[in-house]
Amino acid sequence: MIRSWTLATVLVAAAASVHAEDTRPGPLPGARAVAEPPAPSGPVSEYDPWQGFNRKIFSFNNTVDEWVLEPVAKGWDCVTPKPIEHGISNFFANLRFPIDLVNNILQGKGVQGAEVIGRFVINTTIGAGGFLDPASALGLGPQTEDFGQTLGVWGVGPGPYLVLPLLGPSTLRDAPALGVDAATAILPFFIDGWILVGARVVDVVNTRAQFLQEVADAKAASLDYYVFVRNAYLQRRQALIEDRGKKGIPESVPIYEEQDLYTVP
Repeated sequence: MIRSWTLATVLVAAAASVHAEDTRPGPLPGARAVAEPPAPSGPVSEYDPWQGFNRKIFSFNNTVDEWVLEPVAKGWDCVTPKPIEHGISNFFANLRFPIDLVNNILQGKGVQGAEVIGRFVINTTIGAGGFLDPASALGLGPQTEDFGQTLGVWGVGPGPYLVLPLLGPSTLRDAPALGVDAATAILPFFIDGWILVGARVVDVVNTRAQFLQEVADAKAASLDYYVFVRNAYLQRRQALIEDRGKKGIPESVPIYEEQDLYTVP
């Protein structure tokens, strides 16, 4: 299983920025400060020359979410206990093993690659096939990487911002990298396509259900939701490339590295 692009790259960043504004000491900033994610420590260019096209695709994706995915996710959230939701998320995160391993190695992160192997072995065996996460308790946290991040580490710039139909925010660098990660996933070569489709539907709905309130908060706080999502995505991607991706995210917000509302084949 690869990942869901819009949900955790954007929503983790978006939710984190909204929650960070609420919990930081001192007076709360104005509405504009809440409506846009805080600037990262590194330079991020919101290069969006295709904004007209991107806004149309963004509107289409948002309509699909509001009319299809969100209602289904609400129903799922009502009937599924939270521990089960987290267990399902753990299971699909565990299936990212080959993607995380290959990209950590390509980035020269030998220690992290070894941790990916150890984490997969532990969670697959004593973690009930990945539904539990005993590896984290043993100090082997997620080392999530993708080929877009790898290209960024190698010095490839993001290029123009790009919104993909159903797949959500991306860039000219990250969009082609999805195909590399899809090939690295290995599972499509061994598991029947219909089974994978069903599993992806469950993954997408389950992940969306865990971010119902965060999405609502982000939309309510944003002066321009398109700009908010774009900036959150680009800043989040840069933070991941610089290994700042896990810093500053409240423990109350689930961390699903590079996930989204939809799943890559």
